[in-house]
Amino acid sequence: MRLEEITAKALKTANIDRYQLALAVAKRAEELHAGAPSKLNVNIKNIKPTDLALMEIAEGLVSIKGFIDKV
Repeated sequence: MRLEEITAKALKTANIDRYQLALAVAKRAEELHAGAPSKLNVNIKNIKPTDLALMEIAEGLVSIKGFIDKV
């Protein structure tokens, strides 16, 4: 799936705007980079943390409600 399609799916799944999605992806990517386990069954060595975070949000595996309220 292309990155644009994943982004559109993430926006629809999370029901947020692009700015909030960017913040959520950045936060989750930081967690992944710090060693948090992926919620997807993929080889994380071949995927950038930002792309992986976006895919997790698109699949509805990451809750972002609490994070967005704090910003």
